[in-house]
Amino acid sequence: MIINPKNGVDQLLFGMKQNHVEAIYGKPSKQFKDDDDNVIYLYNDKKFRLTFYEDEAFRLGYIITSNMEATLLGKAVIGKNVAEIKNDLPFKTWEVEDFDSTENHFNESNWLILQSEYDAIIRVEVGAIIKDTDEFDWKFKG
Repeated sequence: MIINPKNGVDQLLFGMKQNHVEAIYGKPSKQFKDDDDNVIYLYNDKKFRLTFYEDEAFRLGYIITSNMEATLLGKAVIGKNVAEIKNDLPFKTWEVEDFDSTENHFNESNWLILQSEYDAIIRVEVGAIIKDTDEFDWKFKG
């Protein structure tokens, strides 16, 4: 399961609509709306949390995964030491936020978050990139 920063994860591309995702993975295990009326899909078997943005015609704009098979630039990441993974990646600018036992390691240029607990990565979050024109850079053109 390849995490492709700026583009998506696995077969998912930023900009897909719900019907495109369902054509690939079927109906989600759970579906709900968040406080901003975005539609959230959970796929328990894939360990995916997908966000379809309400103010962007419900396009897929954010993906969270804790799938053990997730790879980032060819490296498995879940369960790995966060410092080692960050050192191996070509992304050098990281902001770190501390939340008690977890930390978010955020690389803004790739809209990538490595969330760690006890120095091990427990999940990866990746979002669609916003272009200089303040519009999303949708990768899915269908």
